[in-house]
Parts: sequence; C-alpha cells; structure tokens
Amino acid sequence: MDLRTEIAARWREQGYSCDLWVDPPGQVWADFVHDVDEWVQVLEGELEMTSGGVTRRLGPGDETFIPAHAPHTVKNVGGTTACWLHGYRKSGGWG
Repeated sequence: MDLRTEIAARWREQGYSCDLWVDPPGQVWADFVHDVDEWVQVLEGELEMTSGGVTRRLGPGDETFIPAHAPHTVKNVGGTTACWLHGYRKSGGWG
C-alpha cells in the first residue's frame, strides 16, 4: 500500500475525505476559512502554513490540523512543485 492510500484510509476512519493538491513554486492560498475541520499532510516539497498568528514550515511527512473557521494561508516556499493531501471532516465524522 502506498503512502497516499495509507493516509486516506486513516483519515477515512476518522471521518475525513482525502484529496491531492499540487502547487507550483510560489503558489499562495491566502486567508482561507472552511466550515469544517481540515487535515493537511505534505508528500513532496515545502509549504509554509500560517494560522492563528503562527507560521510553520512543513516538509514531506509533516501533518497539521486546521480547526473549522480558522483563517489560514498556505504557500509553496520550496523551489519545486509541492504535493500535499488535504481532508475535510465529513458530516457526522469525528476528528
């Protein structure tokens, strides 16, 4: 079983979806807010995640949780394409 499949299975057991996102170097997703909890895990590249006034640098294998209604910004700060998984809590799920 590959890493993406393992993560998707774990997240699904906790009531989350799991989708792949691919960003070119320098891509910024600024000030996003979701109505549900979200998990993010980096597969390749480097991301900078800012939420609640705290900025973290994430690399391959790093995972972070973003609570519902928390504004957050994601930026690909590496010199290569970043591939990352994101999952949203499904209705009736738990996290």
